[in-house]
Amino acid sequence: MSRECSTRLRSATREKLRKFNSLRAGEVQPGKFWDVVVLTAVDEKQREAYELQIREKVHRKELPVGVQYKVLSDPPGSKIGNGGSTLYALQQLKDIYGKNLCRLRVILIHAGGFSQRLPSASALGKIFMAVPLGDPLYQMLELKLALYVDFPSQMKPGVLVTCADDIELYSTAEPESVKFDKPGFTALAHPSPLSIGTTHGVFVFDSKEKSSQSEMENTSCLRFLHKPSVDKMRDSGAVCERLSGCFVLSDSEFVYTDSTYYVDFDTAMSLLNLLKELGPLDCEVDAYGDFLQALGPNAMIDYTSNTVNVTKQESSLVEIRQKIFHHLKGTPLNVILLNNSKFYHIGTTSEYLFHLTEDVMLQSELGLLSSAFSVHMKANSGCCVMCSVLDPSVSVGAGSVVEYSRLGAGASVGVASIVSSCWIPAGLSVPDGVFMHSLCVNHKQKTGFVTVVFGINDDLKRCVDSPGLMEDLKLFGVSVAKCVSRWGLENEALRFSGDASSCSLWSACLFPLCSDQQSSFSLTLEMLQAALSGSTFTLPKDTKLMSMQEALQCKHLEQMMEFRTGLYEDITQRKPNN
Repeated sequence: MSRECSTRLRSATREKLRKFNSLRAGEVQPGKFWDVVVLTAVDEKQREAYELQIREKVHRKELPVGVQYKVLSDPPGSKIGNGGSTLYALQQLKDIYGKNLCRLRVILIHAGGFSQRLPSASALGKIFMAVPLGDPLYQMLELKLALYVDFPSQMKPGVLVTCADDIELYSTAEPESVKFDKPGFTALAHPSPLSIGTTHGVFVFDSKEKSSQSEMENTSCLRFLHKPSVDKMRDSGAVCERLSGCFVLSDSEFVYTDSTYYVDFDTAMSLLNLLKELGPLDCEVDAYGDFLQALGPNAMIDYTSNTVNVTKQESSLVEIRQKIFHHLKGTPLNVILLNNSKFYHIGTTSEYLFHLTEDVMLQSELGLLSSAFSVHMKANSGCCVMCSVLDPSVSVGAGSVVEYSRLGAGASVGVASIVSSCWIPAGLSVPDGVFMHSLCVNHKQKTGFVTVVFGINDDLKRCVDSPGLMEDLKLFGVSVAKCVSRWGLENEALRFSGDASSCSLWSACLFPLCSDQQSSFSLTLEMLQAALSGSTFTLPKDTKLMSMQEALQCKHLEQMMEFRTGLYEDITQRKPNN
């Protein structure tokens, strides 16, 4: 049964892509597509970056026209999480559209944040990550819109809430379709192994209700659990037994996990009243854990005091969660079970590499390419190259991704590495298992370039309390203190940007600022080679060193876009039909 289900999933996915491709650059008819596409941004600088990229996409006819594209930023101050972003985005939409909002079909894509687990997306955003698909090349934004292309016509006015770094594939049997037409919340649910349930939201249903085990079922949910233990899933009755029907999943026991959800217009207005009740937010609110756990007849308030999964606990968090619970309790939670579906997360360097270079199932389902919109890349080499210009003599190792880059004659990239927005001079070699990414910065009114390098498995978020503890931070598996000594620097000379009591690889000022992109790459590569080999290397005198955090704060967005535009034009001119 599994092979037939996989075939149906692949066919349904290809049909969605075909449908979206027919809409790209065309004027969409009312009711056939989203009225408003909203991206959230963490601050004003990120909002400007996103707006610039959307304008470029519309200009190049990569997106449907006749649609309103809006970027809405979080208010300055505390981090408010994707739940806070949802509330403030709704407020801004009400301010923009007024009474007309009650007639609109809106998709709200959470795209804010600095992508510390996939730094190639930090400067320009995860929603603008390249996907090896389509001509012109897809980014995550186009892929999300393609996979949801059937939703707007089956949806009453309201808001579909989703994230920028996941992919959901599904099929339904004729003449079924996913409909968002009920009051309250309506969530999509995917059969998943119990291990996946521990890191996601899990739905609990009435065990007395008989499942049809068809490709799609509509049901109501008793309760929602957020990142529960396996024991909690069992005790709550969330664990299901596989009987028959069209399931890609072969596990005999499974749970239904969350992804995207819809709120009808009246519920969206209720959420706006909730924002008034909460007042200015000073803590992170989760659009899944804090909203959905309040729903369903068996919802219990005890989760509001459980702060295990909170990155930074503010004193107001429990009180705010309790207010959310009491405000939303009794709101319906409808669930659409997508039994023949897949959920893919692409939020970390290891996930990114695996899905783009090794995951044969995803490659088959989406039709992903090993070389997409690039010049002189030999196909089928087990790597992935996107929007890049490579000399014919270049080699790229299996399991590696190269995006938005230029590689000179004889250059090479090792195995399982990421090269992003780099200009690699002739003859240089990127080692195995590293991430290299060049950023253009504006420092003291001058344009410069910084190339950052990390090990693929380095933890950029791990913090120590002071620079004196840098021995505990590992860069390519080597302590930062050792790296610093190999580069001829004194430990005391290493600066950390931002909060001095929170030192991490993200804030470590390790990377040289150079006047041009190629010398920036070369100098950082020399530092990397010294750190890996144990040899010593001396930086040129008076070299300014920056952190990833600092480079982002002074990024020169227009120049980075100009580099990508140059690649786009170069590749377009060299295409065979030109």
